[in-house]
Amino acid sequence: MFASATLVTPLGALSVLISAVLSSYLLGEVLNMVGKLGCFLCILGSILLVIHAPQEQEVTSLQEMTGKLLEPGFLVYAVAVLLLCVVLVLYFCPRSGRTNILIYISICSLLGAFTVSSVKGLAIAINTMVYDVSVLAHPLSWILLLTLIVSIVTQVNYLNKSLDTFNTLLVYPIYYVLFTSVVLSTSIILFQEWRGMSAVDIITTLSAFLVIVVGVAMLHLFKDLQVRVPSAVMSLSR
Repeated sequence: MFASATLVTPLGALSVLISAVLSSYLLGEVLNMVGKLGCFLCILGSILLVIHAPQEQEVTSLQEMTGKLLEPGFLVYAVAVLLLCVVLVLYFCPRSGRTNILIYISICSLLGAFTVSSVKGLAIAINTMVYDVSVLAHPLSWILLLTLIVSIVTQVNYLNKSLDTFNTLLVYPIYYVLFTSVVLSTSIILFQEWRGMSAVDIITTLSAFLVIVVGVAMLHLFKDLQVRVPSAVMSLSR
């Protein structure tokens, strides 16, 4: 019914590619050779990911979603993520938040675990509400809505802090990698998307994600790098 988070989340890198290309054509920004190579890697990784992405287990009702959320494996994972977020917010933020780029970004990324599970549950609730309004009386619908609001507000807050404190060229690639990794982990544990996949599909999916990560990093970290071929050749000949 819905595409798996393992497929959708990494494809967010395509927005980076599109914005880079449009900026080059519409705003006159220069897309250097490294950036073009990064675009190519994003496209290549996305194609491989679409071909080999795992199939999500079908969850069509809030009762099934409740069963998934209450499985011991996911409960342990959720509690661990929540405790880590609390430690980061209460202990590390006041001490190292403005000097360590990973603190704010880690909080944003870890909360992605709750965002993904909440969005999935709410999507099921909205889809069910079309023919069964009684779904609004289900406690899980409101719990998921509250969780989604709190997690998104907190994510935006700490992401803004990160962008205000550190270089955007560093923030986005790190945030993309950490957030996507958390979402992939959440999907694996909650929806067990990797069951039934062959070894080739697993390796190719992970490799595709790494290719996209490299492409995004090249687009951002080397955005202002200008290398002249003659000077490069001269430096190598010395």
